[in-house]
Amino acid sequence: MDQEIAVKRLGELGHNTRMSVFRLLVKAGDKGLPVGEVQKRLEISAPNLSHHLHRLIAVGLVKQVREGRTLHCFAQLDALHDVMGFLDAECCTL
Repeated sequence: MDQEIAVKRLGELGHNTRMSVFRLLVKAGDKGLPVGEVQKRLEISAPNLSHHLHRLIAVGLVKQVREGRTLHCFAQLDALHDVMGFLDAECCTL
């Protein structure tokens, strides 16, 4: 993994609301959650949620899939594992 990508992903998770969104989606697993459900559970406004989701999507930590009129969000666990692997790759090598 490129360090720049790791920095961007960690940077986006360094915001309280984005971390809450991501953790909720991790808990949802493969089923994901509709945007409205994320908004309801986190008690944040639609524009605020949209802003934070777009930032997580931009760095590959979340994806959205439209199913009819419903927009589902999914945590991209492979992206998280890539970051964790990047951090762990050089553990104890000095």
